[in-house]
Parts: sequence; C-alpha cells; structure tokens
Amino acid sequence: MAKGKDARIRVLLECTSCVRDGVNKESTGISRYITEKNRHNTPGRLELKKFCPYCSKHTIHGEIKK
Repeated sequence: MAKGKDARIRVLLECTSCVRDGVNKESTGISRYITEKNRHNTPGRLELKKFCPYCSKHTIHGEIKK
C-alpha cells in the first residue's frame, strides 16, 4: 500500500538575528535546528524561540527551505 502525504514533515529552523546581521563580528556561524511540524495545523512558516550558541542568547528561529 502506497503512503499518501504525511501530516508531519521535517523543517529546518535558522536563527533570524545571525542571518539578518550577515557576517556579524560577534557571530562566527548560523544556528540551525531540525524539528517536525503538522502540515494541517500549521500551514504557515513556523517560528520558535530557541537558544543560539553563536549569539549566546535565546532568539527567534524561523523556518527555511531545505
């Protein structure tokens, strides 16, 4: 039996403050997390507050394309 489109998909979350600053003097990289979301409950882009080791603080991480 073939599987249809699953409701849960994997998404990448990337730190918005590191990306916005580009090549930041304090930041040496870009923080990324992998998580899952339910496609039916959250059709838009996911944003979560996560810890960024490069900024050394909790920042908003937004969903990006793979």
